[in-house]
Amino acid sequence: MLLLVFAAAGTSAHAGELAEDTGAWLQIVGEGSLKSVDPSLAKGRVWLEGQSRFDGNWGHWYQGMVRSAVGYSLSDRATIWAGYTWLPTQNIGKPYIAQQDIWPAFRYILPTEIGTFTFRTMWETNFLRGDQVRERPRQMIKFMHPFDFEPRLSFIAWDEAFYRVNTTAWGGKSGFDQNRAFSGFGWNFNKNVRAELGYLNQYLDDANHRDAKMHHLGMASLFVNF
Repeated sequence: MLLLVFAAAGTSAHAGELAEDTGAWLQIVGEGSLKSVDPSLAKGRVWLEGQSRFDGNWGHWYQGMVRSAVGYSLSDRATIWAGYTWLPTQNIGKPYIAQQDIWPAFRYILPTEIGTFTFRTMWETNFLRGDQVRERPRQMIKFMHPFDFEPRLSFIAWDEAFYRVNTTAWGGKSGFDQNRAFSGFGWNFNKNVRAELGYLNQYLDDANHRDAKMHHLGMASLFVNF
């Protein structure tokens, strides 16, 4: 993918080292309409998500993630969101930190003859330590292609790039932050439940843009619509 190629180019340009590691991310996402609360809220949306992340060649839990948001459906394809994320982190050899984010987001779903494209733009305000506030936009493009021989089975690929707008002591220098690229398969159990399983490549630039790290991750996700 284009952004992954960009990340790889950044890797080759690094003056420092590229460290590599393996691990896993586990994710569950729930999304639904608020019409069950009140029919007049049919265009209102709620988004609930949790993740657990492991590195150290699968042997070390280093990060969790809890995300919640409310949204509004502008159309069948477009939704705006306002959300909050809590990100407790315990990296090996580093102090514990619990980052908190607030963010607006916009999602657009585009069905085509070859599959469905999803575009998601988020602008995170990351609250780090003390009064440190980092602005970090992120852009995701996702593609889902159901197979003709088994429509419940889909090929799935997505890419998401992150950028640091400002320089902070704990959040690093401004510039490219990280890239995530996923490739795998999805299975629709029914119209409300889908599982996805595949490989996630996470390329992380360090705080000073000198060294970098690449995580080779197995990722399993469960999506529930209600």
